[in-house]
Amino acid sequence: MNDMFSLKGKIAIVTGGNQGLGQGICEAYAKMGCNIVSVARRDSNETKGICEKYNVKFLEIKADLSNRESINMIIDECNKNIGIPDILVNNAGMIIREPITDITTSWDKVLDLNLDALFFLSQAFSNNLIKNNKKGKIINICSMLSYQGGINVASYTASKSAVMGLTKAFCNELAGKGINCNGIAPGYMETDNTKDLINNPERYNEILRRIPQGRWGKKEDLMGAAIYLASSASDYVNGFTIAVDGGWLAR
Repeated sequence: MNDMFSLKGKIAIVTGGNQGLGQGICEAYAKMGCNIVSVARRDSNETKGICEKYNVKFLEIKADLSNRESINMIIDECNKNIGIPDILVNNAGMIIREPITDITTSWDKVLDLNLDALFFLSQAFSNNLIKNNKKGKIINICSMLSYQGGINVASYTASKSAVMGLTKAFCNELAGKGINCNGIAPGYMETDNTKDLINNPERYNEILRRIPQGRWGKKEDLMGAAIYLASSASDYVNGFTIAVDGGWLAR
């Protein structure tokens, strides 16, 4: 049974792997024997130290994902320096909190990273697999706002709702080519993206009261779902988004 969840010898690209949920996913994969490629604008030294404790290979790629020219470079660097990647985790993202009446250029900034970069990196990753006659897994990090509207986060909501839709679209076109595409929708997690909420006691506790499990999530809570969707245990799971939310959506 353990072999079903093993990632030994696999190669995973994790965007935003230098911190937060992305770093947690990198660590989870390294524990399971997976080699790691961390893509981020800033250095991934901390993540590298964590992963190398598990005797796996680690490659850092510094890239601005909102720059379309960086997409093919990421795949090429991975192929050349560590091997053809088996797993892509589209984790990098940003949120800008503004009322709908005030949004201007921030709309493009959020959509460029959260949606456009995710699409074109997934496209390049998939073409690389097909070219090399290899199967693989795409895992998109969605959100509770893939399901809900939110307040003062219209650009983020639009992007994450679209990511859930793209997860299904990629499944429909690529499942027959041996590529699984699924999503994970984290609930309210204690990360840099939610620090404004965490620092607002009234809003923090309002959210907490709705979580049946009685606590906000941590990066460790995402590890099991991330391993499952990357492993052979989920080979017949495709086009679906798993909520890891402490029961938030059930309330």
